[in-house]
Amino acid sequence: MQQAVEAGLEGVEMPLTVVEGEDIASLVRFAEKHRLYITVASSGYDPDKLQIAFDTAARLGANTVRTVVGGAGFGGDRRAMAGRWQAFMQDVLSGLAKATAAAERKGLQLALENHQDVASEELLWLCEQIGSAHFGITLDTGNPLATAEEPIYFAKRIMPFLKHVHLKDYWIYMTEEGYRLVRCPIGQGVVDFPALLTLISQHDPEMTMSIEVGALEARHTRVLADDYWPEYPVRSASQFAETMRYVLANAKAPADWRTPHEKNEPESKIVDYENHQLLSSIAYMQGLVRTYNANLPT
Repeated sequence: MQQAVEAGLEGVEMPLTVVEGEDIASLVRFAEKHRLYITVASSGYDPDKLQIAFDTAARLGANTVRTVVGGAGFGGDRRAMAGRWQAFMQDVLSGLAKATAAAERKGLQLALENHQDVASEELLWLCEQIGSAHFGITLDTGNPLATAEEPIYFAKRIMPFLKHVHLKDYWIYMTEEGYRLVRCPIGQGVVDFPALLTLISQHDPEMTMSIEVGALEARHTRVLADDYWPEYPVRSASQFAETMRYVLANAKAPADWRTPHEKNEPESKIVDYENHQLLSSIAYMQGLVRTYNANLPT
């Protein structure tokens, strides 16, 4: 929270595991003093476990609890769930519906992230089936590529249900089976952040957004593998072609894409690398927001 204040940011997203054991009252006082919003990051679709997150969020004065459902591996890999994905999604629907009812009682929002697992078709289905203003989506701006979707196309589809945003960017490297997503500073990769900021601001000018320079390791999206697609929603050839045109147009030349973490370099180099990516991301987003606000009609 102190780092957020020093960087000139407006809020923080706190994993539930980080908050456990902390003096909640002191966190609330600090947030109120510095006018920081708080979002709580939880996981899973078990309503009993999410109830704990709701209780903590209410004590912190947070409005939103973000969660993920899992099931797929990073890179949108559902192969381990072959023949079981649809039953899994029914369980997810049941659990999230019960959790949403608990969120409503607390006056909170439950926001499911596209955590390189669920695609836009499934997120929309969940939102429509649950049918509550207290349930919606956390958009991770880089993750649509892991489910073979172009980020702006994805954002437009889910925008009516958007509750929270993770700002993330990727470099793309082509492989024989598809493409590899390598995290990078926000604004230096393939995601069109000016277009995204316009969409999000038009939807909700007060939308909470977290800078997430995540992913210690590259994520391989094997869209050209024979067994990648069976558990996915039916896609048209034109939709896949549009995604691949975007990927090919933005792919980088072959190079050593590994981060210091992946190269097992000394801790000091890893720390320097991480700090550089974070500070570059903050500077880019602050500059983008200033430019966007300066161009608003008066």
